[in-house]
Amino acid sequence: SRPYEAIDMVTTPCGSPVAMVHCNNCTSDLNAWISLFKEYSKLLGVEVSTGDIFSKLYNHALEGDTDCGGLIAYNYFSGEPITGMQEGRPMFVRTASDKFNLANFIRTNLYAAVAVLKIGNDVLFKDEHVEVDRITGHGGLFKTPGVGQRILAAAINSPISVMETAGEGGAWGIALLAGYMVNNDKNESLADYLDTHVFAGNKGVEIAPTAEEVAGFDTYIEAYKAGLAIEKAAVENKK
Repeated sequence: SRPYEAIDMVTTPCGSPVAMVHCNNCTSDLNAWISLFKEYSKLLGVEVSTGDIFSKLYNHALEGDTDCGGLIAYNYFSGEPITGMQEGRPMFVRTASDKFNLANFIRTNLYAAVAVLKIGNDVLFKDEHVEVDRITGHGGLFKTPGVGQRILAAAINSPISVMETAGEGGAWGIALLAGYMVNNDKNESLADYLDTHVFAGNKGVEIAPTAEEVAGFDTYIEAYKAGLAIEKAAVENKK
């Protein structure tokens, strides 16, 4: 109904209108923590693949408290316009009385990966009352089956579908567009080409959040927004 700083108006490659919540940060800080755990495993003389570390820690995160036990993480490798940050300082914050354990630690970093996305989507869902037919998760966050999907579902209080190709990146998408341009001898629309030749009606696996998970993420995000002053102070004072 009106412009929002948090919403970019763009289009799909075939010209369909898109209201995009564009976040600058997602899993970079998570990847940094996983690298630290891999370094620790190597120090112990334990050979374990990075993929196994991701899988073990991500699944263990689901055993944590739905509100992360009071822990907060800001995954800002760079600034986030949606939360008013011109620069980023990755940060983990807790009090002495918070429930500091491994499951809550990984869970709060998973929450941080989609926290700004939730704040932006709240504009669409709560302020603009946008109704959604289906949301499909895509990206490295979804490589570990069921975990990132469940976290995102709780964040935006909506069922999330994930396809087998969810872990593929932007280069794969560009290759699909190139294939469409070269092989589309039937003059199909991009949407029809993808449905017919790429996804062939595959709707993926859907996960819906529980009321407890949604309430827990809502508690987390309120603490997250209240603590943005900490992130702002870090940007101003840590050079």
